[in-house]
Amino acid sequence: MTFLTVDPKDPDDIDYFGIDWGPYLGGVGETISTSQWIAPSGITLVSDSFSGTVCTAKLSGGTAGESYGVVNRITTATRTKDRTITVVVAEN
Repeated sequence: MTFLTVDPKDPDDIDYFGIDWGPYLGGVGETISTSQWIAPSGITLVSDSFSGTVCTAKLSGGTAGESYGVVNRITTATRTKDRTITVVVAEN
């Protein structure tokens, strides 16, 4: 599992976070069939989408001083793969 860290999110922000799977999929010629985001308790998944190789989650909430591991799970014709984004929540 690969972990990615992004810039801190303010608890009041509703913002987009994403993963470009292109570097992972490009060498083998696969395409994403499905994308699912899994958010732990304490941070809210507002919506999600994917286009081509980029998967995006819109997140809200969170508690200042906490970190949340938000998982993006994709499937292709032959594989299922997870990547985790670590979202640090801090007052900005």
